Amino acid sequence: MQGFGRKNKLYPAGLDNEFVKGYEITSREIDETQIDNLKSLGLIWGFLKYYHPSIARGEYNWDFELFKILPQILDMEDSLIRDEIIYNWIIGLGKFQQGRRKNVKASKIKISPDLDWIHDLKFSNKLTALLLGVKDAERPEEHHYVALRTGVGNPEFENEEAYASMVFPDAGFRLLALYRYWNIIQYYFPYRNLIGEDWKYTLEEFIPRVVQAKNETEYTLTMLELIGRVNDTHAQISGKTPVVRKFLGQRIAAVDLTFIEDNAVVTGYHDDNLGEQTGLIIGDVILTVNGEQVEDIIKRKLKYYPGSNHSAKFRDMTLGLLRTNELSLDIEFIRDGIKKAIVLNTYPIPEIKLNNKFEAKGESFQLIDNEIAYINHGVLKKEHLPLVFKQMAKTRGLIIDLRNYPTDFPLYGLCDYLLPKSADFAKISIGSIDQPGLFTYAVRLNVGRQNPNYYKGKVVIILNEITQSSSEFQAMAYRLHPNATVIGSTTAGADGNVSTFSLPGGISTTMSGVGVYYPDGRETQRVGIVPDIEIKPTIQGIKDGRDELLEKAVEIIYNQ
Repeated sequence: MQGFGRKNKLYPAGLDNEFVKGYEITSREIDETQIDNLKSLGLIWGFLKYYHPSIARGEYNWDFELFKILPQILDMEDSLIRDEIIYNWIIGLGKFQQGRRKNVKASKIKISPDLDWIHDLKFSNKLTALLLGVKDAERPEEHHYVALRTGVGNPEFENEEAYASMVFPDAGFRLLALYRYWNIIQYYFPYRNLIGEDWKYTLEEFIPRVVQAKNETEYTLTMLELIGRVNDTHAQISGKTPVVRKFLGQRIAAVDLTFIEDNAVVTGYHDDNLGEQTGLIIGDVILTVNGEQVEDIIKRKLKYYPGSNHSAKFRDMTLGLLRTNELSLDIEFIRDGIKKAIVLNTYPIPEIKLNNKFEAKGESFQLIDNEIAYINHGVLKKEHLPLVFKQMAKTRGLIIDLRNYPTDFPLYGLCDYLLPKSADFAKISIGSIDQPGLFTYAVRLNVGRQNPNYYKGKVVIILNEITQSSSEFQAMAYRLHPNATVIGSTTAGADGNVSTFSLPGGISTTMSGVGVYYPDGRETQRVGIVPDIEIKPTIQGIKDGRDELLEKAVEIIYNQ
């Protein structure tokens, strides 16, 4: 383990190698008392990690300190003795001074720290008092395990060892993975309030599951399911791709699906030649795969597809429906009201160029009927803007197609042209090193400038479930145009810069690192960018090769 952290400073935490090869606890059944002990320990361990000044200064390898206290706590049936052990453990970390907190205006606070459990769990009076003392301790400005990225504010998790050589970590390191992930979310996830369940109950639920995991696959999938429980489309897993791929299927049919009108509909092929050989055509509705109803497959697999909302989860599930480890799939489908059956060949995923639905194709700009300007936002570059402005100057309307992910960031230049004056379009919340778990509004973002020659035509912004993160962020600004209409359907609901961190067993994961809101505080996370006019593709429209959203955008402009 490296002993160096921020600015190449040597920290004592990096010199402790006692458990670097493992903790040697095997999978085991645990009872209610043990679960309660492990829940209390996980809460306190994470709280101390981010609140105790000695740990902030890097004086302890906090991973391995867990293993030193764990055997004393795990099987303890007397809660008073348990609390005494924890009390002495904390005292042994060293003395600390009480700090003075900066007063934060209530109007600036988005989320307050969730520390009521210190009272609610009925620890001994002396342990409770000590934990409250740690809460109010004076802490250094820099922290060994976390920093807020300069100029942005999303957390960067430093000195978090991945223990990548442990293909299947022992139960101690699996508990460490759970504790590390749970507490990062507890103290540095800006959308903790939107998870949708009491996050402390989630900790309790997953303790026996990680302890009892029997192999690498079970452990990886348990962590993937945990990641999915934060309901953040940015929260994904990597580093264990072969394990996940083997479970979900290493082969896939050449057919591309999209959920339309709540059905899994053929909308294209990953490979045109192989796709056409299947006999399936665009508009076919898949009913069953190997005898299992599509809706049952979704219920079984959806927990392994993290997302902020159902639109994002179902978007990603389309690949999962036709993934398998078999050489073929038996499919039932409907075409023109008639049920049919077919056998689909499958191919190793590396041999199939899967359609990237986020990737826009074609030109960045074109004219429709010489009267409507169309911007394909996914390929628009800042350098294109002068020519774009010149070509669209006399058009009746502008369509900005955000059903893609941008390859550039033309936001400010485009808004300078679109808007008559500067205006706020978003505000940001960031976490705190001094008060972990606190999120405050840090900055308001604005676009545009004083511009009497702004674009005065109608602006129609098209979006759908592919519109995610940067696309959502930019849509918030473009809709400030005084004659803008947003059409389409719910976006992916994941905004804010992404933070990455590691978990034992070589798992890497991500999450939204800053909160993004409308200027009045309305949420974008999970909600997405809500259209003014909801319109979705229809199965008949897909069959006819129509882009019904684009047609609607043109209609809106001509009907002004």
